[in-house]
Amino acid sequence: MGPVSRPPSVPEELDFRITAPNLEGQPIYLFYYPDCERLAERVVQASQGRIQLGRIRWGHFADTFPNVFVTDAHKIRNRHVAFLASFHNPGVILEQKGVIDTLLDQFLASFSIILPYFPTGTHERVENPGDVATASTLAGIISDVKLSRSGRSPLVIFDIHALQERFYFGQNVLPLLESGIPLLRERLKKLPDQDKITIAYPDEGAWKRFHFQFSGYEEIICTKVRDGNKRIVKLKEGNPEGKHVIIVDDLVQSGGTLIECQKLLSQHGASAVSAYVTHGVFPKESWRKFQPVEGSNDGAAFKYFWITDSCAQTCAAVEGSQPFEVLSLAEPIAAALLL
Repeated sequence: MGPVSRPPSVPEELDFRITAPNLEGQPIYLFYYPDCERLAERVVQASQGRIQLGRIRWGHFADTFPNVFVTDAHKIRNRHVAFLASFHNPGVILEQKGVIDTLLDQFLASFSIILPYFPTGTHERVENPGDVATASTLAGIISDVKLSRSGRSPLVIFDIHALQERFYFGQNVLPLLESGIPLLRERLKKLPDQDKITIAYPDEGAWKRFHFQFSGYEEIICTKVRDGNKRIVKLKEGNPEGKHVIIVDDLVQSGGTLIECQKLLSQHGASAVSAYVTHGVFPKESWRKFQPVEGSNDGAAFKYFWITDSCAQTCAAVEGSQPFEVLSLAEPIAAALLL
């Protein structure tokens, strides 16, 4: 019996394996939650055309449940895709998790999640029976994702509140822990009194987290001591006299500790006091404490207050308000996506 001839319409080299597409020169599609639109646009600009925005139609039914449609789903098969998330309150997590699942259903070449601020950071451990470590719960929700063709999804987070939280995430995501501190260091180089800068930490925990990123700067460490039901900030190490002192921490909520630190440093002779936090959470508009108020020596005493755009709602609220200045995470996010 002679050889079986191949039909002329079927090339001899044809096989039926699925091969990876050539993605060189193809853009990364960046989808985003509506609150993150400005940051997403800045990421695209920072990428010099290597990232482009994907479109999603966000809506709700009459019962307030999500009514969401990924408009550009037909474009992303075999492509590199990322989603810029904002989990600023529990009510928005469901719709964004649904989008993440839908994107991963599109047979992606790779997928990344950018969650600049990982919330619930102050509920990251169990100290007493019955404590609910909601950081672990949220990490489990985020980790419950399908694999893309390249495997695990990188999860980009900036200045996570407690480093041990990285171990709460499951096997389908790969936490990539970044920091906003390099943005601050670049900004400090542009200050007219840069030769007088001293870095201060509101407590020992902040020093442990950030001191290694401030080599070359003098440092001050504050500490909190309990006086009955009150916590008093005291100076533990360093001398602020004649210095422009920058208080550094990962996040701010009510702002009470920062204000107490500012008072303490001023009492010890600081020529100016400023603050930096990566995440300006500021629930219940607590950022207003830091606005200049005639006749007040509290928030008005801060020369600068730097935050990043990790909390979009805060950035919109403080825009144009002294002493706030926003340092954008756009460039480090673009760099992480283009690794």
